[in-house]
Amino acid sequence: MIKIERPGRGDEMRSYQPKFGADSVNFALLNRGKRSIALDLKQPGAVEKLLPLLQSADVIVEQYRPGVMDRLGLGYAALNAINPRIIYCAITGYGQSGPRAEVAAHDLNYVAEAGMLALAAGADGAPVVPSALVADIGGGTYPAVINILLALRERDRTGRGCKLDIAMGENLFAFMYWRSAMAWREDNGRRREAISSRAAAHAITSIAPKTAGSSPPRRSKPSSGRTSARSSDLRPSSGRQPRCRGDQARGGGKNCAKTADEWRALFAGKDLCCCIVGSIEAALRDPHFAARGVFAAKLAAEGRQIAALPVPWRRSFVRSPAWRDTRRSARPTRCSVASRNGEAGRAFCYSWALRIGRWSFPAEGRFP
Repeated sequence: MIKIERPGRGDEMRSYQPKFGADSVNFALLNRGKRSIALDLKQPGAVEKLLPLLQSADVIVEQYRPGVMDRLGLGYAALNAINPRIIYCAITGYGQSGPRAEVAAHDLNYVAEAGMLALAAGADGAPVVPSALVADIGGGTYPAVINILLALRERDRTGRGCKLDIAMGENLFAFMYWRSAMAWREDNGRRREAISSRAAAHAITSIAPKTAGSSPPRRSKPSSGRTSARSSDLRPSSGRQPRCRGDQARGGGKNCAKTADEWRALFAGKDLCCCIVGSIEAALRDPHFAARGVFAAKLAAEGRQIAALPVPWRRSFVRSPAWRDTRRSARPTRCSVASRNGEAGRAFCYSWALRIGRWSFPAEGRFP
């Protein structure tokens, strides 16, 4: 794996703290086993210098905003002309198309707009910033690996590569399937809770510190970032710090003098990583997800429909002959399951026969 970095300083992550040798711990953890070359892609002749690599590469992964690689002469059409077998994986927050394709954002923005951040509220009701980079890793890296492997398998059959459009924001819903099942509504608008609330069954309780003299963790002061908005826009008009209520934008008790719609208008058109913390219900109706067909697949039962969970693989893979054979081999099988009281119960389940290359997995199966 060869990583292309800017000349001089290289990847910005090299400069992070704490250090591990000449680079940061973060850089060392995320770049193990990679080799690097320094090249300014904006300079004339950059593409020509990369030609030997591009002609022999199996996969290229990029994470620029849509259109940047095309302007550099390194878009999929250009690389496909050089190497028709290349698999081109573009990882972005919102995908290569749709109303928010060009919007600036980070991991936290993706989990906020998918409704995930709203599910993690602290004692004051404000969302808690997650310690895990769920969108970056779970919504970006892992789906990229899955699709690259599927693309390589498809290339074995067709001899040609393809372009993969990995959108981190739309790959988060499978992580929230428990709450997504409660997000759909009946025709009359009343919420129908399809399953019991997980929040009611699981809770975290505070206890006294185990070690004498230890203290609870404290929230560090947030760092200030460079934005194009005036600092005065972020302060309430009065000296008070009002508490966020109703449709007001949440900010830990700060910046709540304006409603969510007012904040959207304030930041509209500005190249800022700023968004409103939304709900899963709002995400299901989001125009961007609708434009990309994220919830186009439906589940039907007894004359009703709900949106199916989005799956993180390229739709053309599902339409390929190998996948069509797999789908036809799925059939209902009667399975025996044991109920909690020990009595034998009956249930229907679907077992799948997966044929991948020369490997075959039988369709018949029973729950243990």
